Amino acid sequence: MSFRIVKSRNNFQNAISVFRQLDGRHMSTQVASQPKRNNGKNIVIVDGVRTPFLQSGTAYANLMPHELARHSLLSLLQKNSIDKDLIDYIVYGTVIQEVKTSNIAREAALSAGFSDKTPAHTVTMACISSNAAITTGMGLIATNTYDVIVAGGVEFMSDVPIRHSRKMRALMLKANKAKTLGQRLGLLSTFKPSFLAPELPAVAEFSSGETMGHSADRLASAFNVTRKEQDDYALRSHTLAKQAQDNGYFTDMVPFKVQGIDKVVDKDNGIRVSTPESLSKLRPAFVKPYGTITAANASFLSDGASACIIMTEEKAKQLGLKPKAYLRDFLYVSQDPINQLLLGPAYGIPKLLKKAGLTLNDIDSWEIHEAFAGQIVANLKALDSEWFCKTYLGLREKVGSPDLSKWNNWGGSLSIGHPFAATGVRLCMHTANRLVREDGKLGVVAACAAGGQGVAMLIERYPGATAD
Repeated sequence: MSFRIVKSRNNFQNAISVFRQLDGRHMSTQVASQPKRNNGKNIVIVDGVRTPFLQSGTAYANLMPHELARHSLLSLLQKNSIDKDLIDYIVYGTVIQEVKTSNIAREAALSAGFSDKTPAHTVTMACISSNAAITTGMGLIATNTYDVIVAGGVEFMSDVPIRHSRKMRALMLKANKAKTLGQRLGLLSTFKPSFLAPELPAVAEFSSGETMGHSADRLASAFNVTRKEQDDYALRSHTLAKQAQDNGYFTDMVPFKVQGIDKVVDKDNGIRVSTPESLSKLRPAFVKPYGTITAANASFLSDGASACIIMTEEKAKQLGLKPKAYLRDFLYVSQDPINQLLLGPAYGIPKLLKKAGLTLNDIDSWEIHEAFAGQIVANLKALDSEWFCKTYLGLREKVGSPDLSKWNNWGGSLSIGHPFAATGVRLCMHTANRLVREDGKLGVVAACAAGGQGVAMLIERYPGATAD
């Protein structure tokens, strides 16, 4: 599949006109050096698991998020025959937080039977929260603080916290402090029916007030990404995911017997292979009537959890464990959260390659988070734009276009699902397992995140690794 820079068909007056000056030549090939080690330590990812990723409101609907996380933790240990007492520390990510389990890492660990002496903390970094969990664990290992870390993430969009309005909350707090009946009645007289309007979790960027879907539509317009390009990419994602699912490649997924559900949950349920004709009939979901983002070329609200175990190569050998991959390097990026909200991969990938002394041709597997098809195509066009790379990345020439035959070959977030904080582990595990099945050596994981942030990680296949 190839993507062309074409003239925009819509009439967005606020598109970033500077991005329309796209052109370019390929970056000259450089001699790749060996990836750097983490403070002299070879840190490995032994294995990782995830629950099936489900559309919100389906089989997981009556659970709590820590129960999903608990299942991923227990499944990880069971799959690798690892005793809970070997785990020194647990880091878990989450985005839409359940208020009853504010430190979900700790609650999930306790419910899974980990020792109460095992510390655990929760991180949040939007869609790259489990990436943040993994790299936090890498830091704890590199500084000799701990030896064996479990990192993961969970997201549960079937039951999000809905609050009273701020005025109602303030009234209730005052009433709770009132000491006399007269004071309570006085407060009651200030009540207005409008106070009862509920407050839903924000779906918009706090800094801009704009939903991510609107940002994706503007980004697609700015990079002249057509509706057809987006629908074609979405169809590609679902088709490849279905093939991988049918071929049994999703070995990181562990079945889940949900209480009250007769059938064991053993598949991602959002994979749908449609047709170009059907996709073209869908109406814009955000910017109407001229937008190009639809329900089919955007990732859907999902429930799911993931977990992986990381340690030094030396420790893995001591324990008789066979790692999946080396965690060679990583970095985080951030940029304009309004006009460049979803360009994390375009910023992160070149910096990571430069840091590791690598070129595009050195990478055998690309696993890039698919928030929207338009976001993916825009990032590809940015990497292949000399003007963008010179102006925003400070490069002398464009990075070029990654080989799409190595790009998200098992589908991605558009098709598999995107439980916000769980996706990072999935990206890493699919990279590790793809390197085995495709006989590659190096893989890159990259993702965008809310707030205009992003991550890029370098993973190397471990000698003798398997894709089971």
